[in-house]
Amino acid sequence: MSTTEKVRWTSADLESLADNGNRYELIEGELVVTRAPDWKHQKVTNNVCVELTNWSRQTCLGEAVQVPGLIFTDADNVIPDVVWVSYERLAQILDESGHLAGAPELVVEVMSPGEANEKRDRQSKLKLYSVQGVREYWICDRIQQKVEVYRRENGILKLAMTLFKEDNLTSPLLPGFSVSVAELFA
Repeated sequence: MSTTEKVRWTSADLESLADNGNRYELIEGELVVTRAPDWKHQKVTNNVCVELTNWSRQTCLGEAVQVPGLIFTDADNVIPDVVWVSYERLAQILDESGHLAGAPELVVEVMSPGEANEKRDRQSKLKLYSVQGVREYWICDRIQQKVEVYRRENGILKLAMTLFKEDNLTSPLLPGFSVSVAELFA
């Protein structure tokens, strides 16, 4: 009888992979390889980051960044589309080499088409961000033009609301922040 053992990837393994335009992530030691996002995906990502950046410049409370690497553990390295982190938290989680080695307050994923992508964002990444302490998680579905907002409740991220293009996105995490969902998908 033979037993198939699952390969467990680590951060060191990622360093040996070719820089060929693919995005490499680790979730619970499992390697996830995706192609670079398409133009429409990047446009939504940019719109979200611009809105968060504009708000951040007005409030001086933190920073938004596109496609940062989050190195939670040796087996959990992901590249979300956008993060927002307060200056206070940034000082705690930025490591010596300039990587985020902890959970930012807000993570945003713009969902790419396909069942595997949807499952990864709504299950694997939701679980990972919840376990690691992310306070709020937005999933932007550009096909259906909706934003699912997950907020930390009793120690886990739970779906708080689903917003559509006629709604405004606000957050208790970001005092005074408000943007039309339609603008995010414009």
